[in-house]
Amino acid sequence: HLRPASALVKLASQYDQCEISLTKDEQTVNAKSIMGVIMLAAEFGSILDIKANGEESEKAVLAIVELIESGFGE
Repeated sequence: HLRPASALVKLASQYDQCEISLTKDEQTVNAKSIMGVIMLAAEFGSILDIKANGEESEKAVLAIVELIESGFGE
């Protein structure tokens, strides 16, 4: 799960004017934190809530959704 988590964090980190969080079940983590994303343990089929605040937040969420829906390019 390290490669998809790394890809997600790398993408989220491109939006430095934006705070992005991921929630699975009741656990929320910073999408720019590799340890946080790994600790989320979101396996295939998990339901994630993606939230963003700040400049380009809509663009950031759409980019993350696209990455996830693409299967992380695998």
